[in-house]
Amino acid sequence: MSRVGKLPVAIPSGVKAIIAGQLLKVEGPKGKLQREIRAEVTVKEEAGNLIFERIEDTKASRAFHGLERALARNMVEGVSTGFVKELALVGVGYKAEVVGKNIVLNLGYSHPIDFPIPVGVKAEVIRDNRDSFLRLESVDRHRE
Repeated sequence: MSRVGKLPVAIPSGVKAIIAGQLLKVEGPKGKLQREIRAEVTVKEEAGNLIFERIEDTKASRAFHGLERALARNMVEGVSTGFVKELALVGVGYKAEVVGKNIVLNLGYSHPIDFPIPVGVKAEVIRDNRDSFLRLESVDRHRE
């Protein structure tokens, strides 16, 4: 039995989970997310928790049991607190800046690198005395 899959996902206050068949929608203060739950797994809400159960006991369904529970937990955490990654740019002359919908990186190459910011991701550059940090924020942990 999946150790991850059998753990319930607690729904914090201010977060609402809606289950419509195999579609799971989660709404919270940071935003809304939805995903289709695989057919091998069922989800139900009980006492402020999301409970995931397998339909059959095959190897694939055991694997998807834990996967779907982990993805749902990431959804709940994303809409309640969000996800943040900070990347440090360490080196002489290394810098980053946000220009429109792109991040322009100068990393020692002969040319700057333009990286498009994905939809749903907020990017900002924080400058310290010598170092720069690129801070990325999103509700969706799986945003590309």
